[in-house]
Amino acid sequence: MSPTSPLKRVVIVGAGPAGLSAAVDLAEAGRPVVVLEKDTRYVGGIARTVEYKGYRFDIGGHRFFSKSDEVTERWKQRLGSEFISVRRGSRIFYNGKFFDYPLKAANALFGLGVFTSIACVLSYAKAQVFPIKPEKSFADWVTNRFGKMLFSIFFRTYTEKVWGMPCEQISADWAAQRIKGLSLLNAIWHALVPQRKKSGGPVVKTLIDTFEYPKFGPGQMWDKHRDDVIAAGSRVVMGEDVTAINTNGERVVSVTTRSAAGVVSEWEGEDFIVSMPLQETVLSFNPPLPPEAIAAAKRLQYRDFLTVALMVRKSDLFPDNWIYVHDPSVKLGRIQNFNNWSPHLVPEPGTTCLGLEYFCFEGDGLWSMRDEDLIELGKRELAQLGLVRPEDVFDGAVVRMEKAYPVYGPGYVDDVNIIRAALARFPNVQPVGRNGMHKYNNQDHSMMTAILAAKNLLGGAFDLWNVNTDAEYHEEAKPDAGRQVPRAV
Repeated sequence: MSPTSPLKRVVIVGAGPAGLSAAVDLAEAGRPVVVLEKDTRYVGGIARTVEYKGYRFDIGGHRFFSKSDEVTERWKQRLGSEFISVRRGSRIFYNGKFFDYPLKAANALFGLGVFTSIACVLSYAKAQVFPIKPEKSFADWVTNRFGKMLFSIFFRTYTEKVWGMPCEQISADWAAQRIKGLSLLNAIWHALVPQRKKSGGPVVKTLIDTFEYPKFGPGQMWDKHRDDVIAAGSRVVMGEDVTAINTNGERVVSVTTRSAAGVVSEWEGEDFIVSMPLQETVLSFNPPLPPEAIAAAKRLQYRDFLTVALMVRKSDLFPDNWIYVHDPSVKLGRIQNFNNWSPHLVPEPGTTCLGLEYFCFEGDGLWSMRDEDLIELGKRELAQLGLVRPEDVFDGAVVRMEKAYPVYGPGYVDDVNIIRAALARFPNVQPVGRNGMHKYNNQDHSMMTAILAAKNLLGGAFDLWNVNTDAEYHEEAKPDAGRQVPRAV
């Protein structure tokens, strides 16, 4: 059967980790597939690797580590010897000093100087004697365990940069999950008293010392997936923006796209896997979904993302993969040093490629700035932090990623459930991935939802919503399964 025939064809919207994982499984199993990608050049979504004058840089940084043996084996199967082992290193930058990340309270306390440390201890003591009750917000939770001063230094600024909302408006349960098991007194005790290692314990995902990484960046993985889909006789079509998901009232029958050149096309199929943002999926249905589903979709929010890549005529600037910037005087949220991810990303010896990450909302001041102004902003802020002199920066590029991160605002779970109920009327469409399902997850989790979606089309019966954050599948839904999200109070 021709791969272009709509009979038995699977139409996949989005060529990110989710869409391409499903596509390669189906294509290699003999199901004809067409993948429709909005971007005109890159596959991989937010896990792409952008190339500029020979320099390669990630959008967000993607470690290849998973507790799922199935996902890990798939990665190795696709790239094998192209993986390199990378030392994991990240720190917090505050007030001209570096602090360990993940945060070690003893290191934080002792690195702040005598007077600030005394003030932090007094602030901590006050929080123990007069804790905030009831404990509702992220600010309340952290203040009660670290004191108001350490909260202001190490927790407030970066959290508010990322999510675009005050810490007083983020729920306490998210703090409990993100900073689980860490207290000031315990951390100081463990720093001063040697601890015996326990054998046989589980690997803590955020604390691994090394990780696997494709030597030319994560986009190399998704380029390989794309090539394998094509080699299996299916198609990946770039520059196709989905404008409508067409139904006959019972099933999805086609999607309509507009190309970068303005050409409108219709893509018929038997089954559909969709990884574009859930809001866009709902609003694309033709005829429209019920009013309550449309209203729920319009309430969903997204955080957008800018990478300002700067090329610096120096090497060995700092040893970290990335640095979290907690200084409130700059808009910069995080800095990646791509030399320390892989030397193959930087073509010119003696130079460094830094990725400056800014979190914003589409249409706000940062998002709307001209590229040249963003590059100048990055140079100024690096100089202000004392990390790089402006005259050492010889080139730069800007990449904008709209709807990079779903925002988990008040009532979002109820809104997603309303949308799920509306989509359930159409048995031949499956949303997958982080944006496609509006779920807080990583690359491996997104892949697993798509792997199961493909298995469903090959005879399986999996509920994709039961995939948890460790890229594993639960046969029964668990109320605490998955990763906590920053919710509004």
